[in-house]
Amino acid sequence: MAGRGPAPKPANKRARTNSDPMGIRLVQSEPVAQPPLPEVMPDGELWPEQTRTWWEMWGRDPLAADFRFTDWSELMDCAVVHGQFWSGDIRQAGELRLRTAKFGATAEDRARLRIQYAQADEADEKRRT
Repeated sequence: MAGRGPAPKPANKRARTNSDPMGIRLVQSEPVAQPPLPEVMPDGELWPEQTRTWWEMWGRDPLAADFRFTDWSELMDCAVVHGQFWSGDIRQAGELRLRTAKFGATAEDRARLRIQYAQADEADEKRRT
């Protein structure tokens, strides 16, 4: 299955220190609250319980505090794939993995996206002392 390659090296271990040729574009945008799942999936079936739990989990995740409307919209599409998977369509497994990776669902995904939970920094400091 195709992926996005290995996680990037930490900045202090890279051989090249080239600056980014493209600047960062800053735009004003405020996070939005998680919308509720629709009553039923697009095919008219009820959401699997696992998908309802999964949706609630994303609403509580610290990463979701910064989600914009487009993030929630994409994650809603991902919920459909999740629902299909848990309804027995295991062919959706690869699509589900690719979609959730964009949101930092696993430790490997977060490393690739250069996301680190603050607790890790605190634990590292304690180890040094």
